[in-house]
Amino acid sequence: MPGLKILLTGRTGQIGWELQRSLAPLGELIAPERAALDLARPDGIGPVVRAIRPSLIVNAAGYTAVDRAEAESETCFAVNAASVGELARQAAKLGAMLIHYSTDYVFDGTKRSPYVETDAVAPTNAYGRSKLQGESEIIGSGCRYLILRTSWVYAERGSNFVRTMLRLAVERPQLRVVNDQVGAPTWARDVATATTAAIERAEAVEGLYHVASSGATSWYEFARSILALAGLNTPVSPIPTSEYPTAAARPAYSVLDSGRFERATGFRIGPWEERLRACIAALPG
Repeated sequence: MPGLKILLTGRTGQIGWELQRSLAPLGELIAPERAALDLARPDGIGPVVRAIRPSLIVNAAGYTAVDRAEAESETCFAVNAASVGELARQAAKLGAMLIHYSTDYVFDGTKRSPYVETDAVAPTNAYGRSKLQGESEIIGSGCRYLILRTSWVYAERGSNFVRTMLRLAVERPQLRVVNDQVGAPTWARDVATATTAAIERAEAVEGLYHVASSGATSWYEFARSILALAGLNTPVSPIPTSEYPTAAARPAYSVLDSGRFERATGFRIGPWEERLRACIAALPG
């Protein structure tokens, strides 16, 4: 897109890494290192953004250590809420649009059908609360925005469930994985592709949308599929959440309905099984 100047944060993260490739053809892409734009320091954001003067800000940075966030809530909220608010205010001053990624963890998991954008939010952990506050900061800033909630993100690189299962399957004789939490695993590459689809319809696609793979599964079935596609035969046993205590509570059900995004853009992420197969095929080696 001629004249589009894009500021990308979080370029080394799962979604950010994919965005570097998908955004580059759309205009001038500027993706500072964390040392140059650190979202853990909200006060330093304004001068950097004003110096770049982007027409589009894509915020793929985030504090995503869900369990550690319970003990590090101050840092978590600085990155996921205070800095997001500052990016939004700078976008409003510049007349820029802000694209931001949120999470299925803004919901409490008591529903048993896919969550839509208008469903009541009630996060059960510090991470979810910080992401919800980030959404509120954006909405209250007066900037043009696109918030994309996604779920159970994985990729060929970084720290995620797919890579963890592949590593543990080699290190351990047997795996035990929670079977009573249900969601929709979503490949980071698909989130990046969905983002470019939205940018191409920027005048029509603004507001809050859900973007995730179609279908639903448990962590246990997800793990079994990962190993099967990778040709690993390590046994996997299902366990209840009560047998795998964590610092942060997780929603038992957090499937997202992406129908609104599909109707607005014409873009739909396929079934999670199909997209996982594509990701496994793309793994190096």
